[in-house]
Amino acid sequence: MGSRRIYCCLFIGVFLMVGQAQAGEYSGKKYVNWLEQQSLLFNSSKLARKISGHSLQWRHPYAMPQSQAAVKAGPVWFSAYPSAMITKPGQNILQFLGDKKLWQVFSKIGIRVLHTGPMKLAGGIVKYKHTPTVDGWFDRISFNLDPRFGVAQQYRAMVATAKEYHGLIAGDIVPGHTGKGADFLLAERNYKSYPGIYDLVQIKKQDWNLLPSVKNIWVSANLTPAEVTTLTQKGYIPGHLQRVLFSVPGSTKPLTGWDATAPIKGVDGVTRRWVYLHYFKQGQPTMNWLDPSFAAQRIEAGDIIKSIDGLGAKILRLDANPFLGIERKPGTVKAWSEGHPLSVTASDNIAGLIRKLGGWSFQELNLTLDAIHDFSINGPDLSYDFITRPAVEHAALTGDARFLRLSMRLERLYGISPNKLIHDMQNHDEITYELVHYADHPRTKFKYGSRTLTGKQLRTLIVSQMHKLAIGPKTPYNRLSGNGLCTTFVGLLASRFGIKNIYHMTAGQKKRVLQGHMLLAMFNAMQPGIFGLSGWDLVGALPLKIIRIKNLVKDGDYRWVNRGAYDLLNYDAKAKQSKDGIPKASTLYGPILQQLKNPKSFVSQIKHMLVIRKKYGIAFSQQIAVPRTQHKGVVIMLHKLPRNLGYEITALNFGDTPVVERIRLHDIKAIHKGYAGHKVVNLWTERADSRVTKNDVLRIGLNRLQGKILLLRLKG
Repeated sequence: MGSRRIYCCLFIGVFLMVGQAQAGEYSGKKYVNWLEQQSLLFNSSKLARKISGHSLQWRHPYAMPQSQAAVKAGPVWFSAYPSAMITKPGQNILQFLGDKKLWQVFSKIGIRVLHTGPMKLAGGIVKYKHTPTVDGWFDRISFNLDPRFGVAQQYRAMVATAKEYHGLIAGDIVPGHTGKGADFLLAERNYKSYPGIYDLVQIKKQDWNLLPSVKNIWVSANLTPAEVTTLTQKGYIPGHLQRVLFSVPGSTKPLTGWDATAPIKGVDGVTRRWVYLHYFKQGQPTMNWLDPSFAAQRIEAGDIIKSIDGLGAKILRLDANPFLGIERKPGTVKAWSEGHPLSVTASDNIAGLIRKLGGWSFQELNLTLDAIHDFSINGPDLSYDFITRPAVEHAALTGDARFLRLSMRLERLYGISPNKLIHDMQNHDEITYELVHYADHPRTKFKYGSRTLTGKQLRTLIVSQMHKLAIGPKTPYNRLSGNGLCTTFVGLLASRFGIKNIYHMTAGQKKRVLQGHMLLAMFNAMQPGIFGLSGWDLVGALPLKIIRIKNLVKDGDYRWVNRGAYDLLNYDAKAKQSKDGIPKASTLYGPILQQLKNPKSFVSQIKHMLVIRKKYGIAFSQQIAVPRTQHKGVVIMLHKLPRNLGYEITALNFGDTPVVERIRLHDIKAIHKGYAGHKVVNLWTERADSRVTKNDVLRIGLNRLQGKILLLRLKG
């Protein structure tokens, strides 16, 4: 036994010496200097010197949001996802996005703004090597573009081409977190003010036994819920998150938003262990927006300067800005981790600096309606429409528009104008069913059809309906995430119609899916504000089969199902995947140039609808009513048009049977009385659709899955 103990001690001693040698090698002056030269914080100081003391700061108003100016500059957007785009052989993404042929097509359709999605270098660093992105380039580690997309000169050429076609480029900043790049590695080594960048806490050596074992300095370990509770009670961290955003459905191991590092030797020779916060994945450490170093603010200022002044982007998205503040709640181990006032303040400052440099911003804010209202007072100029988005998707899936009508009534109740929203179609994320407003107002009562339900009951009902219709053996092409449904809009609609074999649809099934897709598009496009489309919408992308993306979904992130590659211009018909290895999706509609030759295609119908939208100024109209309807599948929106053009009425039937709706115009206070006998024109066909009766009643007939765009001209 004695000899075994000696050998064991010798082994442990050698192991520790090797570990210390490794830690020392990557904590020395040479390595630290190499890290600092490429860090975000170091380079932000260099970028700030281009602006500080320069008159550029004083040329633009910045105190208040400029929503209408942003809408006027670009009322229709295209949302790109660079990794999914198929280009010409030998052409990189930036060359494709700056291709004049692409912008000619955009101009024909009516698209004015290209939102590129994140394009800067992302991922992490292990030793001297960069590691790949863990979340689609939302784990930024540099202000420089990822070389796989192109170089700065090509980005600026794209901006110039867009300008030639009266268009703009929208980019992204990621204020909530970075990747595990140079900044995080320097923070772990306790270098200068780098620890102040993050929600990073040093754990005393006597408490290391409270942490999971981690031996490799390049990885971390997720804390268990019990470990989070213990560290909270000991005063180290603020507590459990309100939501763990990347929890994996069906996982037997509960995930938290806190990770522990291995013992890491600092630049001062002291070995430390840290715990850090990540709202998203482990490779996305959260930044601390109220640290005395103000390092997070300095980093984001550098990113803004680089994007607007250096590259020429005019609009920037604030990714996940509800998560910029966290605080312990007294008497509980739960933290206030979403919609914190610090998040509002930080968002206001970011948006103000963007406006100060001549740009506009928009926020990805999936919170309660009261929070969306508060964030928008002095903050970003525009917001994603997370209010009607899940509701219209629910209407398309169920044929029941009552939840949609409720959502629109609440929008008006909370004073949120659709003019300030981006009404987007499919994007890179899942179809979200978080329904945060109802989760955070569980006891509030809501009128839903003939019933009154609490927020908790209503949320449970809506989510259960989504699960019943879209998840299971009948819809094998869909997957669940922790936040909603991973599928494309074509997949969502196929679920509605009970189509199991989505990859071999009949002509009749394709027609119904197209009808449903156009109904979704009409709802979004005929609202004031901005209308957004993606490449997945334009080609009618189908969800990817899991067998084709096993390597992408192995961590439980099934959003890759809805991120299939697509070839907008049919530049490489033989390609089976994008340059980043995303398999090419099957499509319902095909390349857009081919569609433009067919007036009944999805793209041709979108083009026609956008002509109407532009001619009558829908983007700048005022939504005056969402009247009650007799049929549960119907939603009607009334808008007062600019330039005294009259009233526009969008009527949509998500149901499976033809209906006739009757609107009593004199019940709508904003509409003057005395419209009896007035003709109502169908703007799609440019023919009279009906007349207003003697009793000021407007009768609207709708077939199943039909939408109408109607014009009631002003009297006289």
